[in-house]
This record gives sequence, C-alpha cells and structure tokens, in this order.
Amino acid sequence: MVLKVKMQRRSQAWFGGMDKDAFIHRSWMKNRGLPDDAFDGRPIIGICNTFSEFTPCNAHFRELVTDIKAGVLEAGGLPLEFPAFSCGESNLRPTAMLFRNLASMDVEEAIRGNPMDGVILMAGCDKTTPSLLMGAASCDLPTIVISGGPMLNGHYRGKTIGSGTDVWKLSEDVRAGVMSPQEFMEAESAMSRSAGHCMTMGTASTMASMVEALGVALPTNAAWPAVDARRARLARMTGRRAVAMVDEDLRLSKILTKEAFENAIRINGAIGGSTNAVVHLLAIAGRIGVDLTLEDWDRLGRDVPTIVDLMPSGRFLMEDFCYAGGIPVVMAEIADLLKLDALTVTGRSVGANIEGVVNYGPEVIRSRDNPLVESGGIAVLRGNLAPDGAVLKPSASSPHLLSHRGPAVVFENIEDFHARIDDPELDVDENSILVLKGAGPRGYPGMAEVGNMALPKKLLARGIRDMVRISDGRMSGTAYGTVVLHVSPEAAAGGPLALVRTGDMVCLDVEMRTLTLEVSDDKLAERRANWKAPEPAMATGYQSLYVKSVMQANTGADLDFLVGCRGAAVPRESH
Repeated sequence: MVLKVKMQRRSQAWFGGMDKDAFIHRSWMKNRGLPDDAFDGRPIIGICNTFSEFTPCNAHFRELVTDIKAGVLEAGGLPLEFPAFSCGESNLRPTAMLFRNLASMDVEEAIRGNPMDGVILMAGCDKTTPSLLMGAASCDLPTIVISGGPMLNGHYRGKTIGSGTDVWKLSEDVRAGVMSPQEFMEAESAMSRSAGHCMTMGTASTMASMVEALGVALPTNAAWPAVDARRARLARMTGRRAVAMVDEDLRLSKILTKEAFENAIRINGAIGGSTNAVVHLLAIAGRIGVDLTLEDWDRLGRDVPTIVDLMPSGRFLMEDFCYAGGIPVVMAEIADLLKLDALTVTGRSVGANIEGVVNYGPEVIRSRDNPLVESGGIAVLRGNLAPDGAVLKPSASSPHLLSHRGPAVVFENIEDFHARIDDPELDVDENSILVLKGAGPRGYPGMAEVGNMALPKKLLARGIRDMVRISDGRMSGTAYGTVVLHVSPEAAAGGPLALVRTGDMVCLDVEMRTLTLEVSDDKLAERRANWKAPEPAMATGYQSLYVKSVMQANTGADLDFLVGCRGAAVPRESH
C-alpha cells in the first residue's frame, strides 16, 4: 500500500507513515469500510454533533448531519462525526447553564485528542452554541458553525404565537383567571409544531445570529427554519466550506477578533437579542484571548436602534425574519456601525458578504429612521447594589419603569419566592421592586433563568403586567419585562445583593445606568458582619468543582481554569 500525501495535515500525525502506530490508527478506522485513500492527506473534518432526544431543539440533527457529511465529501474531505454533551434548555435540571462549561470541556478535549484538521460545530439549543464555540476556541483549528434552525411559527386560534414569549403571557393569563386551563393546554401543541429551536428572538435564535455576526457561520445561518430545504442546503455548503478552510488554514483566531465581537454586540442591539448573549460572548472572548468587557457592551450597544420587530421585543417571529432577509439585511441596514473589513468563514469580509442584499420585509426588519426602539442594545447598570455590573434589556422593558424608585420585596432564594409570591398577605404593589437572591453562578448553582419572576397573582388580577425585578440570575431570551439581571457580585459570593432587606428603597435609572440601594454604608457593614455564605447543595462531584471555580457573570461565568486558548497540540502519543 502506497500512501500519497497531498500536504502535511494535523491528522497525518495519526494516519501518515508506515510505522506500527500509523498501522493501528488506519486499521481500526477501516472497520467501517474506508478505502486506503481515505488517509492520503485529505482534510479530516470532525463534526461535533449535539444531537439528543432530551434536547428537542437538536433532535433533528441525525438528519441534518447527513447533509453536512455530503458537503465534506463533495469537497474532497473525510467527515467523521463525534458527540458532545447536549445542554438542552427545556429539560436539563437544575439549569442548562450549569453544564455549559462542562460541555465546553468535552468539546475542547475531543477536538484536541482526535485526528481532525478542521471542525464543524452543530449547535441549536441555547447553551449548545456557546459551549461548542468556547471549546473550539480553546483549540483554534479551522472551525465553522451550523445552527439547527428555528421552528415554524406557532399558530393558535387564528393568532401567531411564539415559543417562550407567549408561554409567559398565557401562563400569567391563567393565573389572572382570564384564560382557562383547557385553553392553555390547547396552545401547548399549537406552539411547537416542527423541529427546531425557539422561533422567537430568544437565546437560541440570538446565538445563531451571534455566530453569523461574528463571522463563524455562513450568511443566512440564523434564520432558515429547521424544516426548510434551504437549511439542508446551508448544511451542505458548510461541509464544503470546512474543507476549504483547512486548505486556507483559516483558524478561529483569525476570525474571532475584537472587531468581530464589536460587530456582534451591535447586531445584538439591532435584533433585540437576548441578555444571555452577554455572558456567552464574554466567555467565548475569554477563551480566544480577546479583551471584551461589560463596558464594551454598553459603549457599543447603547446607540444602536432595535430595528427587528420580533418577539419578545416586537410582533413577528423567526420565520418572518427569514423571509425578510435575516441577519445580512440587518447588517446592511446598520453597515455604518460595523467593522466591514472583519474576516469571516467565507474567506471574505463582512462588507463583501452583504453586498446587494435586499430587505423583503420592511415591517419585520425596519429602516433606521423607523426603529422599534431608538436606543436598543443591553444597558449595563452600576451602583452600590451592583458594583461589578448588572444588565437590562431596554427593548423588552416598560418605558415608564426605566426610571423607578420603590421598596424592595426580598426573596432569599427561588423556593422562598414560590412559597410567598401569591400569598394574599404579601405586602406588595405595582411600585414595589421584587428582589431575588441565590440565583447566580454559585448560588443556584448555574445562574438559572428565574430572573423574570412571575408577578403576584393579586396584582395580575388588577391588570398589572410588569414590575421592576432584580436578581443575580438570568432570564430566558424569550422573556420580557423590566428585569435587572446578572447582578455582580452575586449574593452567594457576598455581593451587596445579599444584604438587601424587604423595605429597603431601591432606585433604578436606566438612562443614567445606575442601580442604587438607599442604605447607608454603616448599615450595610453591620449587616455584612452577620452574613454567612450559603452551603453548596453538593459537596462533591461536578457541581462542587463548578461552585469552587466559576467566575462571576460580569466576566462570562466560565470556570477560572478554562480561560484562554491552549491550542490543539497533543503533548504525547497514545502508544
């Protein structure tokens, strides 16, 4: 047998040559019927598949991967699929965010330890996108992302309904007594009617948009529905492009630059994207070695108009966004705010990728002079209640609450909240500010999506549909309301949030970017002297490692020992 090596690939460290080790590596791979020339130096493309039947958003990946493999083969590469931990948002307890970093470790070590020259990341559900990209960024091989695509629009009794967003609305209507449980159950099946992830601009759609804005996915990645044939076509083109990227040595570090992250932040503002994008992009930047901070989020997003009229900020859904033209149209509309020279996985610049795009849905993707919200983006708040920052999404908030002062109604943890929120004796009105502790990275653990606390039933019955809410947790990207999130440091780490008591006056001023607890320093010092850190729920295992090592939300909530790019070099052979 003569092996003709076209060029020295990373994979040739396993499969090249005629020694015993190369024999072992090739021989075992041939048990699937691979021919000799499969190892002739052609690019070997690892396909990281987050398929799981426990992750409904990604359950169609068994079919989608066949199109990816076809594209790799058509371009002369060898596709080899491997699994990764699948962080399913809807089913995983206590929260999928607890396992984002674990999944990133899985991905990183799988990429580094296996004979691949390039990587395709199959992402869909909320945490699968950042976890895969974080792991890949720590290895820095040629890498491209393909998202699974959103579901088709939900339809219920003649109305369009969106996943997540309408869940919150309908469930509040049931609690308020204006919708029957039977009607609620009927809406359940009408909402999720095809394969794919949330079709609102929740975290899954936001992160699919972010990878496109970062340049690590092909144009139109974010919007084609999961069941549209053009999603399969995009998967095939992604497979082809992965092979070309290996030939070009187009590594992640050449694409994930500071300019790329700046573009993504501005696109997030324009689409009314999820607050979860903040912690995810900060974590990805930390892995690739880009200096990205909360200040960048506020500086770059503050004056970006929200022009995409999608739930939860607006009216439409991802299927409508797709037909309007998707992210390329948004980029073209705010092109003057973007770094158009930034390189993308196409091998071309952002500017070149969006040449000639047309907006076919001006109601869905509005013009700059007719925005949904004049100043969108993510507001970064600071003050004695959040010295290291907190975030709020103005486009999903009630304008009359963006400057608000009121007494705190404090819940020590989520169990305390559930036990008391509907108590008729709870001293609360629409001017109160709901404060939830123990929902941060250490405290939950995992920084759960509980920040958009349900309103008290007695206020819902009066027609109240929004209040100021503050927590160290997160909220679903599909959620809405005047909700302050990611308060740092968190309560479990001894942040000022731990010291708030019911009745304390709190002042929120989004325009001034302040969040203030109106309690004297002396009084806070007195309270701190009596404060004790909570005991973690698990003293051993992964949760214990997580609690000991997790960083705060303002730096991305990664594990401290995972920050940085370690590269793909393997220090030792396996034999």
